[in-house]
This record gives sequence, structure tokens and C-alpha cells, in this order.
Amino acid sequence: MAAGGGRVEHGQKACVKVDGGMTRVFELLGKRWTGLIVAVLTERAAYFAELRRAIPKISERMLTDRLTELVAAGLVLREVDPGPPLRVTYRLTESGRALEPALNELARWAERYMPEDRGCRERQGAEPPDPLAP
Repeated sequence: MAAGGGRVEHGQKACVKVDGGMTRVFELLGKRWTGLIVAVLTERAAYFAELRRAIPKISERMLTDRLTELVAAGLVLREVDPGPPLRVTYRLTESGRALEPALNELARWAERYMPEDRGCRERQGAEPPDPLAP
């Protein structure tokens, strides 16, 4: 309804919905941490503990939940290594690896349009952390 109580008419363009494919992608990859997990796994397969160290602010529970979702979506393969000790390796499937060009484009976009606060890092004299460093 319009402010005066009348009905507001609009064109067909106002009713256009978001593409179904984009909706499915962002329902999965739009969740916090999911894109970072995939980004780490584009570099190499990793154990759970390595993923946890690569993404320092993620909780173990959240990492477990996100990995479970990625496995269910067919983007990540979970492989149990023969022990002892029992270790689980996570690696991207073919469909997960196919995300790498899109993630690289997003990274380039972020560098151009979302620069980090370099002032803080320069004042601290620190280099950005290596996400795969032990």
C-alpha cells in the first residue's frame, strides 16, 4: 500500500527473483567459514587440526558442522587414514576444485574493492599469516 492508502503498481521487473543456482551457491558458501575452508583446501588436502590452525577463529564444532555440510554437498571428500593414531584427511572433490577460479576472482575483487586496513598491520610490523603454516 502507498502512504496515502492507495495500491502501488509496479512493473514485472520488480517481481524478478534471484537465480536458483545463485541461491543454492550462497545457501552453502554464504555461511560463515565455508568459503575459507574451501579456500584452504584448494591449496592441498588437510587434516582437521591443520584446518583449525589455518582458520584460527573457527570453533571445532563449527568446523565439524561446515565440513559435514561440504561433504554432504559433494565438494569435500572425508578420508579416514589408517591409524594409530586415527586421522581424518579432507580434500576437495572435482566439483570442489572447480570452485578455485571463482574463489580466485573473489580474492582479486576483494583486493581491489575491499582493501584491508594496512595501517594496523604496518604499525604492528606484521606480515599477513600463512593460512597453511603449522
